[in-house]
Amino acid sequence: MRTLRYGTLLTALTLLTSTACTASQPPGSPESTAGGGGTRTVRPVAGCGAHSWTDPADLSPTRTPARCDKGAPAPRPLAEPRRLTIATGTLSAEYVAPLQVAVDKGEFKKEGLDVTLKVLPTPDSLPLLAKGDIDALWAAPEAAVMNGIRGGFDIRWVAANFSPDPKSRSGLWVRLKDGENAGQVTMAGRRMGTMIGKGSVIAYPMEKALEKHGGGLDEIRYQQLGSADVLTALQNGGVDSAWLLDPVWRRVDGAPGYAFLGGQPLGEPLGGMLYGPGLLNDDVDAGVALLRAYLRTVNTYFPADYKSDATFVTYLAKLLKTDEAILRSTPSLRMDWEIRSGTTDRLQAAYKAQGVAEGDPLPESRTVNRSLYEEAVGHTP
Repeated sequence: MRTLRYGTLLTALTLLTSTACTASQPPGSPESTAGGGGTRTVRPVAGCGAHSWTDPADLSPTRTPARCDKGAPAPRPLAEPRRLTIATGTLSAEYVAPLQVAVDKGEFKKEGLDVTLKVLPTPDSLPLLAKGDIDALWAAPEAAVMNGIRGGFDIRWVAANFSPDPKSRSGLWVRLKDGENAGQVTMAGRRMGTMIGKGSVIAYPMEKALEKHGGGLDEIRYQQLGSADVLTALQNGGVDSAWLLDPVWRRVDGAPGYAFLGGQPLGEPLGGMLYGPGLLNDDVDAGVALLRAYLRTVNTYFPADYKSDATFVTYLAKLLKTDEAILRSTPSLRMDWEIRSGTTDRLQAAYKAQGVAEGDPLPESRTVNRSLYEEAVGHTP
């Protein structure tokens, strides 16, 4: 799993330090195969029936996420154990909970996987993924990922994470100036705090919110901050606005001087699991096993109303090292492993508007691979 791919690495490293780049042919296989070894046999999976897959073209905000029965898909332990490292920008955010639970409950071990979660920003993780020092990213198809793929990285978005509950106010929050209210805010020129800075997937929903408030993506000043610093910077005036996730936004909700301007589209996940050439091509069995454990964790522990289980919320708060009262005060996330059609097209359009992407947009066949989670649930497109 630690195969070094120096040509890919050097090409991508050059790309990531310069926005002037040219397209190259992708080294990986198209989505019609589950890896470099060609097509794989997909068999029906017990407990994963018609409800375990939804049409990717369904963008309805009321779409019910795919689900298998509790405990499904059942483990299929690998013949030989694997050690895998997944990088993530934070371990305390609620959207990371399925990974934390899968580790804690032994769901990865049931597949023969010894998984370590490592905190790393996405830009730092990308060259490590190409080099083989990490095996997957729990992140999003940020602009850095798209630029990396364009420059030669063999990376695909292989599973999604969540979409918000309609009652959630996770998203763009702003400190109001004198005379402003939630319906009348001038955003042009404001400084925004974000974990990623320019080129984050939040550019897509932000663009929609900014259209209503006199600002464009190219008129905002971005300040990259650590996950624990975004809220603090907003509260102490270090930034004028910030993208606040569940359950962090509850700390300013209802407080005087703050307004919520808009959040992630309902029913459309914007992040999740990213694989490099190792799990995409060299060891597809391990790649499918990792997703199988993730899907089983969602099906077993994260029903639509998982926060109605008081005992589970207490457990989750301890696992995430977050305030239990705050965690209880926000609606359950809609955990959702499926990737919608056209999401990476819309993201790339937003990156273009920010001025952080050059060249022609990448087709979905070079950014997304749904075949691994489809194999995990036994679905044949």
